[in-house]
Amino acid sequence: MSWFIKKSAPIRRTNDKKVEIPKGLWEKCPACKEIIYRQELDRNDSVCPKCGYHFRISPAERFNRLFDDEKFQVLFNDVQPQDPLGFKAVKRYKDQLKSLEKRGFQEEAVWVARGHIGGIESVVGIMDFSFLGGSMGSVVGEKITRGIEAATEEGLPVIIFSCSGGARMMEGAISLMQMAKISSALAYLSKKRLPFISVLTDPTTGGVTASYAMLGDLNIAEPKALIGFAGPRVIQQTIKQELPPGFQRSEFLLEHGMLDAIVKRSELKEKITKYLRFFNFTYQD
Repeated sequence: MSWFIKKSAPIRRTNDKKVEIPKGLWEKCPACKEIIYRQELDRNDSVCPKCGYHFRISPAERFNRLFDDEKFQVLFNDVQPQDPLGFKAVKRYKDQLKSLEKRGFQEEAVWVARGHIGGIESVVGIMDFSFLGGSMGSVVGEKITRGIEAATEEGLPVIIFSCSGGARMMEGAISLMQMAKISSALAYLSKKRLPFISVLTDPTTGGVTASYAMLGDLNIAEPKALIGFAGPRVIQQTIKQELPPGFQRSEFLLEHGMLDAIVKRSELKEKITKYLRFFNFTYQD
């Protein structure tokens, strides 16, 4: 004999519809794991309000934050990537480039533009980590070099925001040649006594760090940015020693004399304007 006898039909839910939360409303901070409302993050310059972690932002967002009245002219967007080696791995390099183009990546891994910062006309390059990890290939080298050469001819300062995993392996030695190419252009800029401000963001690694990213008249970085040549695991395995806390973060590099300043994103435009005026650049109509 059963102890329990059902005398009525089971209770039915009045609403079987699932409540779906729209995508993109919330972001999880990679540093402190805090769940942040997207609009709050946007209001805070894409910086975590709890721990100060600086989220990666697109070149277009950086340009809008940096240039006066969000006005700027994008340069050299006619330079397009090629596949000089016919590189093929799991995916063909040519297919990767076509896929990125279809997704709207028209400017390759760096955007170069000119505009006014605090009234001072400048040439600015901003790397895009969304395009193959911001890797430095022939197009990146060509666009940055052209930007530096244009600034040299017209007597303008140069500012480059680095965000890169290093040289692009799909272009082999051609990508490595960009290190010398950009560095040579910066040498001519220096001869003209024109300033180069290098802004290192998270992450700046590999051949980019080994060349122009550390050649600035001023090297500044965003807080807690990963900056280095080889990864910490590779270094630790090579030297067979434990690495100190915070190794390869911008605070560690500032402490050891590799950086001139760490600047919060909210203060970046103000500080860069101040630095340009220090280099004797004044407001231009």
